Amino acid sequence: FHGYYRCYCYLPLYIFSGEHLLCARLRTADKDASSGSVDELQRIVGQIRARWPKTRIIIRADSGFCRDAIMAWCETNDVGYVLGLARNKRLQQALGKEMEEARLACERTGEAARCFRDFRYRTRKSWSCERRVIGKAEYLPGKANPRFVVTSLSTRDADAQHLYEDLYCARGEMENRIKEQQLGLFADRTSSATLRANQLRLYFSSFAYVLLHGLRRLGLTGTAFAKAQSTTIRLKLLKIGARLRLTARKVWLSFSEAYPYASDIVQILANLKQHPAWSPPG
Repeated sequence: FHGYYRCYCYLPLYIFSGEHLLCARLRTADKDASSGSVDELQRIVGQIRARWPKTRIIIRADSGFCRDAIMAWCETNDVGYVLGLARNKRLQQALGKEMEEARLACERTGEAARCFRDFRYRTRKSWSCERRVIGKAEYLPGKANPRFVVTSLSTRDADAQHLYEDLYCARGEMENRIKEQQLGLFADRTSSATLRANQLRLYFSSFAYVLLHGLRRLGLTGTAFAKAQSTTIRLKLLKIGARLRLTARKVWLSFSEAYPYASDIVQILANLKQHPAWSPPG
């Protein structure tokens, strides 16, 4: 996943194994979208396997990360992948029959129609071997919309439609989590003069996301904020007025009697007390 901010490139790399880990790193904008990904895969996959050695790992990313070096590393290290694949003339020709079927179905019903093709494909120069590709032949009213993904998963793991619609398209929810960090926790604030200072800003934003995600997972269960985004949590639960009084023996934190979420605060504190700070996620 990537995006450009001023003269820097932002690379959060998500790897899924039940929970997700987040690595956020800035690079100069003259680098390829996937630059450094193999190094990060080695580091994060190593950490996952040290903690959960039997966990199956599958990475999912857009076509910016569809690089032979990444796929070859995954294949060598028993890591699955489902990656977007940029379309070209050869891929579109391979999907020609299915696109015609989708076009006819769309014209007949007046609604979007799609079908899939599962085939083997290799680029002429950039790939080191042939790989499984799923083509989505979709026709919208007045518009063709072909899409492709490449995967290391076998047909026994997932058929073409399931792999695209349920495994790959779920990436959109992870994009929402990236936007949550960018917009709600200011990960896009890279306006300092040096790369090091902007990297520090990004680290703070990433730490804040991890903390808020932990609060949501452990503390907000059973409240109206159980599925709240970071912006809502920050504005309604953290960014509120209170009076702090210190005595020799106590610290008094007083909220307004009109605060509408007082009962939620009580529930959140009770939830957090059930999870000692040293206990790792289950």
